[in-house]
Order: sequence, then structure tokens, then C-alpha cells
Amino acid sequence: MSATAEAPAGASSGTPARRPGVVLAVILITQLMVILDGTVVNIAMPKIQHALDFSPSSLSWVQNAYALAFGGLLLLGARAGDLLGRRRVFVTGVAVFTLASLLGGLAPNAELLLAARVLQGVGGAIAAPAALTLLMLTYREGPERMRALGYYSLVSSGGGSVGLVLGGMLTDWVSWRWGLFINVPIGIGLVIAARQVLTETEPEPGRFDVAGALTSTVGITSLVYGFIRVAEVGWTSAEVLAAFTVGVVLLVAFVLIERRVSHPIVPLRLFRSADRSASYLTMLLVVGTMFGMFFFLTQYLQGVLELSPLAAGLAFLPLTGLLFAASRIVPKLVARVDGGKLMLTGSVLVTAGMVWLTQLNARSTYLADVVGPLLLFGLGAGMIFIPLVGRAIAGVAPEDSGAASGMLNVVQQVGGALGLGILVTIFGTATRTSASTGPREVLTDGVHAAFVGSLVYAALSLTMIVVSVRPWTWLRRRPIEQPAPEPVVVDSHV
Repeated sequence: MSATAEAPAGASSGTPARRPGVVLAVILITQLMVILDGTVVNIAMPKIQHALDFSPSSLSWVQNAYALAFGGLLLLGARAGDLLGRRRVFVTGVAVFTLASLLGGLAPNAELLLAARVLQGVGGAIAAPAALTLLMLTYREGPERMRALGYYSLVSSGGGSVGLVLGGMLTDWVSWRWGLFINVPIGIGLVIAARQVLTETEPEPGRFDVAGALTSTVGITSLVYGFIRVAEVGWTSAEVLAAFTVGVVLLVAFVLIERRVSHPIVPLRLFRSADRSASYLTMLLVVGTMFGMFFFLTQYLQGVLELSPLAAGLAFLPLTGLLFAASRIVPKLVARVDGGKLMLTGSVLVTAGMVWLTQLNARSTYLADVVGPLLLFGLGAGMIFIPLVGRAIAGVAPEDSGAASGMLNVVQQVGGALGLGILVTIFGTATRTSASTGPREVLTDGVHAAFVGSLVYAALSLTMIVVSVRPWTWLRRRPIEQPAPEPVVVDSHV
């Protein structure tokens, strides 16, 4: 999931487009394409593993390579739009994404596929921030802008479920490669249309914080790499120890850089608020739970229940349908119900769903044992995200609003990748030490262990929410109504 709140810098000025409907179509299709690629390959993972000889642990890099590049460079991409002109940056990002999709579809081996996924993440990080800013520039503040943001939110929240179904259809009927190829004609059309209908914005003075972007991205990637390699070579491997050391050193360097540069990519003053820091950490844990659940439940549905890719994609509809419905309903509830109560209730439901998923075994069935947890998970997650976004941006100074909302995007992508990396370690250890004999039983043992790890993540999320919203104070005071943050756009990107 990714969330963007408030208009980015410069969104309140500029000349409205002559054809705002066409501009909106270009932006919405771009957003759908970026969101789709977070899920369209997820359902094809077993086919990709077989076709390109991925090991069970290295397979997670198909997801993580995209998430880390996208999340790690997102703030730098937003800065590029400010400094270079948003139409130019938007067209460049879509072109890079399109080329990467073509290379990924043609990839003859695992290494080239992962390189293409990284390049896709780079393209998405360049295009996505510029797309939202261009939408804000096209529609002035008022009913038209809110209507356009409603469409943007609709595409964002529904894109994940569309990706699962579309990925299943393409994988089942043609090939997993078409989950990537499908972006090529769409991307070419977007580049042509964008050059015709989008208005360029004036570049702003300033500097790129390249050092901050690179140290943070490479540092997190090194940590994720270390966790994933543990699943194959163990904790004492020199390779693993080196990866963790490099990751820690680079992240320390990142903090030092951000304290000294004039235009930091992440203003450290954002973390002075204990509530905001808790919100970021909670988001990291919640998304880590979701990434792990999606990844390993996909393996279970196809490897143990023997569902086809299309059936596996359709199997997630109870969850994604509730997430989509929540994105329409929860903003209205936040105006009437304390956001902390919604978050607490949602977190309890997510934790209960994960407890249920830990009971899956080789004899479980979809209707009896999978639908229920998905319903709990979808309803719970839908109740968490919008109030959590509101808390994360509450009290932010106007000059930091773009950085604060952008940081939410980064936390979600990085949290998902880091969480999946840790769960892959748990999964790999469980499959290596499994006493089962059949491949279905061994896979079930590994998935069970990964779900137990996801349950720990969910429990930590619940603990963070309890600590931050302090429910015991509700008995001593009347709840204060909190207006829904306007506008809040929640993007489903799993």
C-alpha cells in the first residue's frame, strides 16, 4: 500500500490544461500501470520460479527488487519533478518503466529479470510523484479536484485486485511474461499522449540529495539481501555478515548526510513527533504483514491447494474487495468515529486473520479455511490505513507536507520488502529442517512458519497502535471528533 496526502509542492499554481479529461485519463492509466506491477507478477511467482530456476528464497527478489527501487528512490523522483519540470520527468519515468517491462518480459534468466524489475521500480519512482502533482495542477482546488482525486483513489485501491486477476488470466492463458509485456503498448501510448496534452511546469531552484537517496536505498537493500541469504547459507556466513555490516554502515551514513545537507531527501525533523514516528513504524509493520501474507498465500494456493494462477488470483477477491470498499467508507467514518478506535479494531481483526491462517495444513480447503481469514484481513486493514495516514501527517508544517506524505510511501515499500526478507528467512529455515517427505507437505511447513512470523508482525503492529492511541484514556475523557484529512489518497500496492 502507498499513501499520498495533500498537494505536493507547486500544486496550487500553474495553468489548467486545455483538455483536463484527457490529462486525467493519462494520469489514471499511468497510476493503474504502476499499481498493477506490484501484484500482476505476484500471482505468477510459481511459474516464474519454474521457468527461470529461482530458489524458493531468491524468488522473493522478484517482488523486493521492484519495491526497494520504487520506495527507495520515490522521494528523489519527487524532487526531480520540482527541479527539472514535471512533464519531462513524467515522460521519462513512463519511458523507463515501459523499456524495463519489455526487458523483463524477454528476460532469459533470473538475473536479467531482477535487473528489469529494479529498472521498473526506478521508472515508477520517477513517474508516480509527477503524475499526482500534474493532477493537482490540472484541477484547481474545489469540487473538480476532489472528484479527480476520487477517481485516482478508485484506481489506486482497485488496481491491486485487478492486477491479481489480470496476472492470473495472462499466466494461465498465455504466459507469465505477458504480465510484463502488457505494459509496453500502454506505456508507448502514454508517452505519446503525455507529450501532446500535458503542460510543462517551471523548474525550481535547488539541489538533489543523491547521496541520501543512494545510501538509504543501498543500505536497506543490503539488509534485505542479508536476511534472504540467511535462508540459504545461515547466520554465520561471511556473505551474510558483510551484508548486514554494509547495511548498518550505510544507514548510519544516511542519517549523518541528512543532518548536514541543505535540501535533505528526508527532513529528520519529521521524526521529532513521537506520534508521527509511531505511525511510520506501525505502517512499516502492517505492510510487512501484508507483503508476507500475499507472497506466501500465493505459494500455498498454487503449490498445496493446486489452484490455477487465475483461480489463485480470484481467490484474493474477498480481501481486495473489502480493501476497496473501505477506501470509500472509512473516510466518512473518520469524521464521526475516533480514528484510534478504528485502527485498534482493524488491528485486532488483522491479528485474528493471521492466527487463523497459521492453522492451514495440507488438508485445508479454500472455502473452509482461507476465505474467513481473507475477510478478516481485508476488513481490518481497510480500517487501519486511512486513520493511520491521518495521524502521520497531522501537525506537519506546510513546507514538510510533501516530505511527510512521501515518507509514508517509502516506509510502506521498504517495510514490505524488509518484512518479506525476514519471513523468507523463516520460510527457508522451516523447509530445510522439515521432517515431512512430500513436496506439498514441506511447502506447507514453510508457509506455516512464515505465517507465524507474519502473526508476530501483526501482534507488534497491534502493540504499537495500543501504545500510540492509549485506549485506557477513553474511559476518562470524551472522544474528540477528528475531521477526515482532506484530501487523502490511499494506493493499494501489494
